[in-house]
Amino acid sequence: MTPETLAEKVLSATRDAFEALGLDTAVLPAATAVERPRDPSHGDYASNIALQTAKKAGTNPRALAERIAEHLTSTDGVAKVDIAGPGFLNITLDAAAAGEIAGKIVAAGPAYGDNGSMSGHEVNLEFVSANPTGPVHVGGTRWAAVGDALARILRASGAKVTSEYYFNDAGSQIDNFTASLLASAKGEPTPENGYGGPYIDEIAAEVVARRPAILDAEDPQEEFRQVGVQLMFDEIKADLDSFGTHFDVYFNEKELHDKGELDAAVARLTALGHIYESEGAVFLRTTTFGDDKDRALKKSNGEWTYFAADCAYYLDKRERGFDKLVFMLGADHHGYVGRMQAMSRAFGDEPGTMEILIGQLVNLVRDGKPVRMSKRAGTVITLNDIVEAVGVDAARYTLARYSSDSPIDLDVNLLTSHKNENPVYYVQYAHARTASVIRNGAERGVETGDSYDPALLSHPRESDLLKALAEFPAVVATAAELREPHRIARYAEELAAAYHRFYHDCRVLPFPDEETTPVNLARLWLVAATRTVLANALGLLGVTAPEQM
Repeated sequence: MTPETLAEKVLSATRDAFEALGLDTAVLPAATAVERPRDPSHGDYASNIALQTAKKAGTNPRALAERIAEHLTSTDGVAKVDIAGPGFLNITLDAAAAGEIAGKIVAAGPAYGDNGSMSGHEVNLEFVSANPTGPVHVGGTRWAAVGDALARILRASGAKVTSEYYFNDAGSQIDNFTASLLASAKGEPTPENGYGGPYIDEIAAEVVARRPAILDAEDPQEEFRQVGVQLMFDEIKADLDSFGTHFDVYFNEKELHDKGELDAAVARLTALGHIYESEGAVFLRTTTFGDDKDRALKKSNGEWTYFAADCAYYLDKRERGFDKLVFMLGADHHGYVGRMQAMSRAFGDEPGTMEILIGQLVNLVRDGKPVRMSKRAGTVITLNDIVEAVGVDAARYTLARYSSDSPIDLDVNLLTSHKNENPVYYVQYAHARTASVIRNGAERGVETGDSYDPALLSHPRESDLLKALAEFPAVVATAAELREPHRIARYAEELAAAYHRFYHDCRVLPFPDEETTPVNLARLWLVAATRTVLANALGLLGVTAPEQM
């Protein structure tokens, strides 16, 4: 029995109790939930539905809990219900009902964990979005891991998700980048505010190789812009692809200008009554919606501001049909939150339509000391530096393992060690161990077959593992709701720990001179279920689930 099924039974028993007591069932919630108590001696699951509804119904919560318990105890799969404190329900399942979850997981396979908590939502998830002026740096690498994992989690929760990369191949940063390429090609020093590092020399040399006469062109910097920016962006895409991060849409800010979308956004905001002019400039009255000052959209000289493009881009996304817009920004963008939220409200959208997640800094350390900067980029640690140091799996897992609003240190020594202290190794090893058990069983002719007796999974370690497995769909739903992929990683570690304890205390396969018993088969089903859930959890993080280690 899954927690979701049990919750439905609790609600049904509560409705029966209400009707028996002559209470108004209209006060009952549409759905409820059960939780695992901290103390296993208190039962398998707990519910506070009597406390939630008694006051509304005008009755005593403990008395109501007693009536709910009477109805719930007669439900198939429930062994007993105890009342605790003012009206908590502590529920114990019978072994067969608890053990059924292993079969359900094996039958569901890769779909186990999928849920409908985000069904009906169309989500635009934008992350990384670095301009093509250099390799993806460590901050962008964190978003590459977290953003991609979040996209997977949202899809598993029923949302229709479009992952998007927003970039700009114009503006001062690109001017400085192309000026740096031209200077390198000429053998001149890096210009003021330019970009340095061997990658600039490499791209400049490639541009010259492709266009040998480029230095004699009428406007060589524009020539370098056309070729060099594309080369840099192709490299960014290739690096992200090798990291396992893929985007559905690459959106260029230039499209907004070419299609007249900035003018359209201002026209929409003007019609809504939120635009005014002052000293020749055009402003959006964002203070009406909580911003600390109004924001300029067009300067007095007629130039558009960056914020005008933000407004147009936001409106473009909404007109593409997205009802949830999630922007993942770096630690230096805290100041953007207020103005962006105010802009969303100015367009008439409700709070929650747009979400802004801010990622904190990442440090790469070895032997307790910061790892020196990239040789190639010259000034920053890049995605490739991290992958070279610890590998794709360790990098993705660790970057997604922590709440994105917390700074983290990537310990090279820890993440390359084959020890239980290394979280990604610990989880991957648990999966490899499940695969080994199943493989060894098949070699000896011990396989799961078509069925098992779930009532035989009654050992305390088996019960703990079953409860952990049953929680996975709810963990995925919560990670989606809170936009917190790290919950999947922490769950995977807890599940791995539960499996290692089970493996230590409960022999799965018979000894070579023993007959295979129904207990062996039931435990093999439990191993297969654990293998499935570990693989699914790692898959949501974009991390491989190895069969051998």
